[in-house]
Amino acid sequence: MAHPTRRDVLQAAGVGATAAACTLLPLRRLHAGAATPRIHPFAPSRVRLRPGPVLDAAEVNRRFVLGQDPDRLLHNFRRNAGLPSNAAPLGGWEAPDNELRGHYVGHYLSACALIWASAGDAQAKQRGDKVVAVLAECQRARGSGYLSAFPEELFDRLRDNRPAWAPFYTLHKIMAGLLDMYTLAGNAQALDTVKGMARWTARWTQSLGDADMARVLEREYGGMNEVLYDLAAVTGEAEWREVAHRFDHERIFRPLAEGRDELKGLHVNTTIPKILGAARRHELTSEPRYRRIAEYFWRDVTQRRAYATGGTSNGESWGSEPGVLSTELSGYTQECCVTYNMLKLTRHVFAWTGDPVCADYHERALWNGILGTQHPGDGSKLYYVSLASGYWKLFGTPLADYWCCTGSGCESFAKLGDSIYFGDEDGLYVNLFIASELAWSERGVTLIQDTRFPAEPRTSLTVKAARPVAFALRVRVPSWTARGGSARLNGKPLDGFAAPGGYLVIDRTWRDGDRVDVSLPMAISTSPMPDDPSLQAILYGPLVLAARMGTAGLGPGILRAEPTRPRTIPEYRAEGLPTPSLTGPAPWVRSEHGKPLTFRTTGPGEHRELVPLYQIFDERYGVYFKTPT
Repeated sequence: MAHPTRRDVLQAAGVGATAAACTLLPLRRLHAGAATPRIHPFAPSRVRLRPGPVLDAAEVNRRFVLGQDPDRLLHNFRRNAGLPSNAAPLGGWEAPDNELRGHYVGHYLSACALIWASAGDAQAKQRGDKVVAVLAECQRARGSGYLSAFPEELFDRLRDNRPAWAPFYTLHKIMAGLLDMYTLAGNAQALDTVKGMARWTARWTQSLGDADMARVLEREYGGMNEVLYDLAAVTGEAEWREVAHRFDHERIFRPLAEGRDELKGLHVNTTIPKILGAARRHELTSEPRYRRIAEYFWRDVTQRRAYATGGTSNGESWGSEPGVLSTELSGYTQECCVTYNMLKLTRHVFAWTGDPVCADYHERALWNGILGTQHPGDGSKLYYVSLASGYWKLFGTPLADYWCCTGSGCESFAKLGDSIYFGDEDGLYVNLFIASELAWSERGVTLIQDTRFPAEPRTSLTVKAARPVAFALRVRVPSWTARGGSARLNGKPLDGFAAPGGYLVIDRTWRDGDRVDVSLPMAISTSPMPDDPSLQAILYGPLVLAARMGTAGLGPGILRAEPTRPRTIPEYRAEGLPTPSLTGPAPWVRSEHGKPLTFRTTGPGEHRELVPLYQIFDERYGVYFKTPT
C-alpha cells in the first residue's frame, strides 16, 4: 500500500510563469490508525458518463431494470404480509418456493437509486419510490419491523440450526437497497423502513449468546455487518454499530488480522462481504485491526488468488492454496458477484492508501469481469465468467433466473462511473479512462474526459472553471503502459512523464479551457499461471484477449440457462474444448490490420482470431493457452 511523500518537480516546456509541475510520486503506506480516508470517491451524482462503450452498457442495463414490473417483484412481499396481490409470480430465485425470494428487490432498489443519481433518470426514482412505499406497507402490516418475502419461520430454523438457505443474506440485500434509496434518492420512508428492519434484527440477535451467534455466522449472511455500520454512519446512532459488531465473523477475521491465508475451502462470496464490514468498522472506529484484515485480504486475493482477468473463485469457492490456479479452471470460474464485491473493497483500500496498484486492479477487473457480463441484446446477466477453454457465456433467461449475480449485475452496470475519479484536499485523481464528466463543485470545476479507450490508447481532459483554481491533476499511468507515453498541456508537450505504475501529476493554477492530452501506448503482454508458467493468458494493455473457438453445438437452449440451475445442466458441463496451444517464438500474436482490438495467433498450425474477452458473446472462447516451455 502506498501514498505520495514528495515531489520531483519537472518544468513543463513552454508554459511560462504558471508552469505546470509534472511529477512522479513515490509511495509509502499510510499510518495504520488513520480511519478517515484522505482520498474520497465522488458521489454518483457528480459523474456523468459520456458517449462510448461504457455509457452504452449502462443504457442497456437501464432498459433491463426499468423493463421489469414492480408488482411482480413485490408479489411475494405482499403475500407474506397478508396483503392481496394479483401479479404473476416470477421464476428462478424469486419464485414463491425459493428461500432467497426477495433478495433481488433489494438489488433492484439499489439499481434504481444509482440510475437516478448517476443519470438523473426520473423514471428510475419513481420506480424505486413505488417499491419503497409498498415495502413500508408490508412492514406496517406485520407490525414487528420484520420485512421479507418469506416468513420468519426461516429465521426460526436458522436459530435452531435446521436447514434454511440464507435468510440474513436476503435481509441484507433489502436493507442495503432501502439505505441506497435514502442516501442516493432522498427517500425518507426508506430510512424509516430500514431502521425498522434493524430494530427487528437487534431483537433477534439479542436472544442469542455468543456461541449461538457464532454458529449463525457460519450460514451465509451477506453484508449484514456492512449495512448496519453504514446505517450507524448515516444516522449517527451508535446502537447500530453494536448490532453490526455481532455480525463480525471472528473465525474468518483472526487469521487475516495475523497475516495468514486460511481461505482454502471457503465460499468466496460469503467471505468478501464480511471483509467489507471490517473495512467499514475501521472507518467508523479507527481500530487498526480491521484495516489490517481488509488490506491483507485484498492484497492476498488480488495477488495470489486472482486470474489474469482480476476475478477469483472456482465453483464459488477457493479450492486450492494461494498461488495455485492452474487446477482451478472450469465452466464455473469467476462468479460475477465476487468481482462486484472485490471492486467495492478496492475502493476502500485505494481511499486509505492512494496506491495506483488498486486502480490497476480495478481497471482490469472492470473490463474483464464486469463489462462483458451483460448481454448487449436484452441486458441479461451472467452468473460465472468461464475460464476453461471452449465454454461460453451462459446468460440467464429474462424473468426466470434472478440469480445473486443478476442483482449485483444490475448494480454494477448502474454505477460504472463510481471509481473514475477520486479527490483529496490537494487535487484530483483520474484513475480510469472512460468518457465522462465530473462536477467538482467544491472547487467550481468541471472536468470533461474525452476518450475512445480502449479502441484508442489515449485520453483528453478539459478543465471548465469560472475563475482560476489551483490543484494537482493526477493522471494514472498504468503498469501496462508501453514505451512512448507522453502528455501535452494546451498543445505543448510536457518534458516529464511518469513511469508505468505511477501518476503523472500536473500541479498548477488551472484556467477555463485548459486541456491535457495523454498518450498511453498499449502492447501485448502475457500473464502466466503462478504454478504453471506454460499456461498463459494474453493481454493487450489491461484487456484479456480471448480466442474465438466457434459456435458448434450451441443452440438457444444451451446459450441460455435453465432457471435456478445455471451450471448444472449436463450439456454445459460436458462440452468444453481442449486448451489451445501457441507455437513458435513469443509474442505469438499479431494485430489484424484495419480491425481495432483484433489479433491473430502466429506460428505453424491453426491460426485463431483473438478479441477482448468483454466483447465475446454467444460463442465459445479460450482465455488460457499452452505455450512452449
